[in-house]
Amino acid sequence: MRNPSDFGNVLSYFYGPQNAKKFKDLLSEHLSIAGNLVNAAKNGNNEEVKKYEQDWYANAAEIADFLSSLNPYWKKEDWNALLSDHLNMTEQEAVNRLKGNYAEDIAIYDSIENEALKMADYMADGILNQFGY
Repeated sequence: MRNPSDFGNVLSYFYGPQNAKKFKDLLSEHLSIAGNLVNAAKNGNNEEVKKYEQDWYANAAEIADFLSSLNPYWKKEDWNALLSDHLNMTEQEAVNRLKGNYAEDIAIYDSIENEALKMADYMADGILNQFGY
């Protein structure tokens, strides 16, 4: 749960403390929902799984909306695609881990890492373009 604060600290330099806090709050909520989703899946509670899954995707859409409002180089549809891919892979990874399919879990984790690097590059490129670096 340290990532939201780390992101907030960096974003505050470019977008101010209010926007940094908003992003930190959205990302904290995102991670909390993910934890609840995994716990519901571990407990076999399919109703809760569906609810948390809907909440998770809705939160990702909020994050995409928010980020695209900050930077003209961050397109909402791009963030939606990146975050949706990330959530799909994370979900696949969790399912494989819970089922004990560790080799597949590790392979998907590698894909998640690559997707996270893609998101980081997209974020950095947007900041560089917006602020003329």
